[in-house]
Amino acid sequence: MPHENYMENRLVGLRKKLLEEKLDALLLIDSESSGWENLFYYSGFHGSSAVVAVTQERAILATDSRYLTQAAQQSPFEIRAVKTGESQVATAGRLLGELKIRRCGYDGAMLSAQTYLALSEFSVEWRNFSSAMAEQRRRKDAHEIESIIKAADIASAAYLETLPLVRPGMKEKEFAKLLELNIARHDGEGVWHKNEMIVASGVRSAMPHGVASAKKMEAGDQVTVDYGAIFGAYMSDLTRNFSLGAPKDAEFLEIHEVLLKAHRDSAALLKPGARGCDVHAVAAQVIADAGYGAYFGHGLGHSFGLEIHEAPRLSPLYQGPLQCGDVITIEPGIYIPDRGGLRIEDDYLITEDGARRLSANLPQEFVHLPL
Repeated sequence: MPHENYMENRLVGLRKKLLEEKLDALLLIDSESSGWENLFYYSGFHGSSAVVAVTQERAILATDSRYLTQAAQQSPFEIRAVKTGESQVATAGRLLGELKIRRCGYDGAMLSAQTYLALSEFSVEWRNFSSAMAEQRRRKDAHEIESIIKAADIASAAYLETLPLVRPGMKEKEFAKLLELNIARHDGEGVWHKNEMIVASGVRSAMPHGVASAKKMEAGDQVTVDYGAIFGAYMSDLTRNFSLGAPKDAEFLEIHEVLLKAHRDSAALLKPGARGCDVHAVAAQVIADAGYGAYFGHGLGHSFGLEIHEAPRLSPLYQGPLQCGDVITIEPGIYIPDRGGLRIEDDYLITEDGARRLSANLPQEFVHLPL
């Protein structure tokens, strides 16, 4: 549970924005774990069903009997029991009436159309508040940074412990499950929210999002592993590469060196005020100069935290500046169809002096596993 001081600071920022937008309240709904992120950010509660209402004076969390004890332990909000059989929309209606809310913000990025249409039946003026919440969540506080560092440390230790277990004939799915088990042994809470680990070997590594399959990893295969760990609900996001013995396609060792230069040259530009498109352009130029420009087709990086993809981003389309408190990935990749691909990804915190690699415990070098 986030320390109450952090919760109070988040509520101060939220209430200031509500005043600016001339809103009476913010209403958040977690429905079967859809929309939990903002609700957790402000309340500290992480379940699968809850309704939250925040005004200038009150902060109420309503949930059902499954979660009342948990909610009281996790959240400093007023805890209300949902009536048996009452829908979340009905619960929201009761809170809107009790608090006399007339102008209310909602999470337009997460709320289903069906729920929004039901809420629109109440005599309340609704305002999409998702952008304001995303902007507040963008700047990670000390508690969040500590959790992300811990998640990166867990992921790093688990990966290094899993590599020696790899043998020719091991399925990608087997490796993924062993890595997930080692993450749990280090007190990780899983890999990612709502996403699967990527383990792609041999020619499959040409797929940037090649989730672990039943393919067997063979001697000479290069393998790309894109994964993370969860700690305190916050994630890390890392990608590393190894081969089973010497790689059959030796060019991928040269490709790895190109990616390492692209990664480090672009990471050196991370600082407040740097534009996402400019940081991306540096990595793209390194890759193009090496003759692989046609094989790098995605953005260089993205922010993350409670969600695996958050703003800001490092891409040709993102011209906004980076800010202190941003946590962002650098992940250049080269993917050659029918041959394979590689990617190197690390997590960085934007600081006043530049950037800090939060995943520094995991070496970036290509690993040759002995057979």
